[in-house]
Formats: sequence, structure tokens, C-alpha cells
Amino acid sequence: MTIEIIPVEGIPIIQAGDNFPAFIADCLAIEDGDILCVASSAYSKSKGYMRSLADIQPTERAEEIAGKCGEDPRFIQAVLDEADDIIIDYPFILCSLPHGHVGVRAGIDHSNVEDGLIIVLPPNPMEAADEIRQEILRITGKNIRVILTDTCGRSFRRGQTGAAIGWSGMPAIQDYRGDTDLFGHVLEITEEAVVDEIAGIANFVMGESNRGVPAVVCRNAPYWEGHDNLYFRAEEDITRKAMKK
Repeated sequence: MTIEIIPVEGIPIIQAGDNFPAFIADCLAIEDGDILCVASSAYSKSKGYMRSLADIQPTERAEEIAGKCGEDPRFIQAVLDEADDIIIDYPFILCSLPHGHVGVRAGIDHSNVEDGLIIVLPPNPMEAADEIRQEILRITGKNIRVILTDTCGRSFRRGQTGAAIGWSGMPAIQDYRGDTDLFGHVLEITEEAVVDEIAGIANFVMGESNRGVPAVVCRNAPYWEGHDNLYFRAEEDITRKAMKK
């Protein structure tokens, strides 16, 4: 099996109101079965999911956290507005969002956007991924799979990697439980987060600075079976419980 990773190059700088999927289809011939990975920041910008720091009035709590973290209180207030649970607030804010994602500063981005603006994650990344998929189908007639990506840090390791925050057309996890290994042993706990693995290589191709590649196609990837329970529920997440003690 050979999988091809293709950057979608030539996409102009995204502005609010742009038809992002149409730009992608104009720049690359989409094929049935492709996995299209889209940077959530570019998608959010096309939908106008941005805020002006000048319009944000920080609360007392935002001022307190900002004082500890050395952040702009207006930025901290935007994080608090997006989060549904603050796990830790120092030395940075780690929080969960209503759609299940857990990330630093609620995934809010102030890179690749005009000064004074911040980009927030889509309010429903799963619906966003499905919307992109349906729009590509409408434009090209091709039935694809879509992953909406974000850049996240990881516990116990330095550096960031791409992760899936929304997906459509495939399960998030390939479930091997009940299968057997090379020696006939039954697999009892093996669940592979395939959408995150694909998001990681897509993020590597997109780049993190000024390369200007907000979409990547993964071609010839096989289909898999599994489920979408990618996020731990709060009550079963032992890391979250330990950090909140």
C-alpha cells in the first residue's frame, strides 16, 4: 500500500465569506476516496469565526489569570468565553470545549490573521467537516473524506502536532479489539486514532509559519472500521482528574 500526501497549493489568503472548498477544488483535482485535511484556522476565517481584541472587555477572573500567565486579559477572556471547563489556569490555560476537544487556550489562534484579531475554533467541528465534504461533493461530484485539523501540544512530550477536531466520511478510530496479532493473541484494548495520525502528517506538510498551505490531500488511504469515541468523557479521563486536584 502506497499513500500519497499532496499539499493543496495556490490557495489565496482566506477572507471571511470565501468559499474555501471551492478554492481547494480549483487548485487540485479531487478524487473519490481522498481524505481532505483542512486547517481549522483557515476554515474559521472563511466563516468569520474571529473576534477583535478591542471589542472584548475582560472580567475580573480574566484579569487575574492574565496576571499569572503574562497574557493579554482580553485574550484570556476570549478563552474563557469559548471554554466549558477550565482544567488548569497556570502556567497556561488548559480547557475543554463544548464539542469535546481539550486544548491550550481553547485553540484560539492569533497567527496568520491581521493584527488585533483572533481566530476561534468552529463551534461544531463535526458539522464543519461534514459541510466541507458535502460542498466538495456538490462542486466536483467526488465522494471524499474530510478531517478538520488543529495544532496541539502533548503531555509528556515537547513540541506540537496536528490533531483531528472534526471528521466526516470515516470513523475516527480503527477498532482492533477482538482481532488477533501475528501469534494468535486476542487484542483486548487496541484502538488506533487514525484521524489523528493523518492529521499529524497533514500538519507537517502544511507547515506552521508562512508556507500558506491550509489544506492537504491524503490519497490512496484505505478504509477502516471502528467508532467515533475519540474523546474521553470527563468522568473517565484520569489525566484531567489528576490535574484538577
